[in-house]
Order: sequence, then structure tokens, then C-alpha cells
Amino acid sequence: MTTIAAPPEQVLTTFGLTAHPPIAMEGSGVLGWRVGEVVLTLVPDHARAAWSANARENLYVEGMRIARPLRATDGRYVVSGWRADTYVAGSPEPRYDEVLAVADRLNAALAKLERPRFLLQPPAPPFDDVDVFNAADRGAWEEPPLRSARGAGMPTPTEDDGDASVAAIKELAGLRRPVKMTQQVVHGDLFGTVLFAGAAAPAITDIVPYWRPASWASAVVVVDALAWGGADDELIERWSHLEEWPQMLLRATMFRLGVHALHPRSTAGALPGLLRVVDKVRLLV
Repeated sequence: MTTIAAPPEQVLTTFGLTAHPPIAMEGSGVLGWRVGEVVLTLVPDHARAAWSANARENLYVEGMRIARPLRATDGRYVVSGWRADTYVAGSPEPRYDEVLAVADRLNAALAKLERPRFLLQPPAPPFDDVDVFNAADRGAWEEPPLRSARGAGMPTPTEDDGDASVAAIKELAGLRRPVKMTQQVVHGDLFGTVLFAGAAAPAITDIVPYWRPASWASAVVVVDALAWGGADDELIERWSHLEEWPQMLLRATMFRLGVHALHPRSTAGALPGLLRVVDKVRLLV
């Protein structure tokens, strides 16, 4: 795993973290440094990091542990690209029904939040990861699919697997049906980020916001778990009570295919699992 450079002294001082030496969190799934009972991580997007910190500061969800932000001595959430959060023990585990239960409770608690302004911004060059995920998310709902990506001038796929992703997106787009659902702030990246520590309550260290129906966020978990997590096929059926489930699975699959098609670091090895999900979703809708 790649280790980022240690946080500079000025960051440690501004967060009041000078009593303990920083220790790289090797093998933890977190690109960060632990300083006592605090974790410092570099953030790719200042606005989203500050929003997440503010949302988590006083958020309560029954049966969940939540990493709380540590403010700097001047009140900031982010200092020179670093954020600080309380350390929560645990690691990702393939306990996908429990992850989906977390999604249910967490997104119900997030429903009261207003739509962040940055979610209204279209992708714009020079493109970064946020723009890729933004374009892929929009691409699953807009007509024609991936219109925002093309309109922003995002590079088109040049590899065979990228072309296959776009072809699958176009096929699934033809199976979309109109849905009328309440959109809200949801955590759209729970697969592999919910931490488990034995019998302790599951934990989250961040909130990755999207403005979509709550059941869409759950569908993204299922798509990820089936494509890459070795989940059993019955996971789809066990959560079929969620609102507009077939259509949410379809759009979640289009979203992940869009990320695969647009992201410059996508690898061909990720596509077969997604195409397996495409086959299952096709049968549902």
C-alpha cells in the first residue's frame, strides 16, 4: 500500500497534536497517519472534506460509531490539505447485510441535511477523481447517458474494456423507466469503508455525499459487493423491499460502469465483475 508523506509540523501544531509522534497507518486501508487517538489524512477536495466534518460533528445514528472531526486551534476543519478525526478501531469485512443495515440507518439520519452546493457543479477540467465520479453519477440518470462527461470534454475510453463499459451503459439506459422518488443527501461509498471490530458497532470515518434516493445508495453497495466482494447472489433478493429496487440497481450499475469507463486508473480486471452484475440486473428489469 502507498504511504503518504508525514504531516508537516505546522499541521500538527495547528491541530494541537504535538504530544505524540505520527505513525503511518500501514495496511489499515487509510492513507493517513495516527497521532495518539487522532488520524490525520490528506483530503482530495477541501469543500467536501469540510462538509463531511461538519456533518459528522454532531451526527448520531443508533448502533453506529462515527469518527468525529477535530477542529484546528483556529476552528478550521482542514489545514493545508489535512483533516483530523478521532481514531475508530476496525477494518472492512464482507458483512454486506450489516453494511446495508448501516446504509438504512445512516441515510435516514442524513435526510435532514440540505443539498451541498458543490453537488450542483458540473465536471470541469482539469478533471480529478471528484469530476469523474460526478460525471458517472449524472450519466446514469441523464439522457443520453454520460452527456455531462461529453459536454465537459472528458476523454473517451480508448481501451477495449472502456468501450465495453460504454456499450453496457447504453444497453442498460434503454431499460430505464421513470421513477418518482425523494432525493436527499446519501453516503454513496459504503462498500469497503464500513469498519468492523468484533461485536462492536460498525463504524464510518467519512461521508461521501451524493444527492440521490436512499435506496440508490444501498444499491451501490450491492453492486460493489456482487462485482468485487464475493457476495452471494441472494443479496439482491434480501433487500428487494427497498423502494424502486430494480431501477435503483440498474442506475447503480450504470454509475459504476461510468466510473470504470471514465477513470484513467481503471483496470481491465474490474470489468468482468461488473458485467456479471449487468446480467443479473437485466433479468430484474
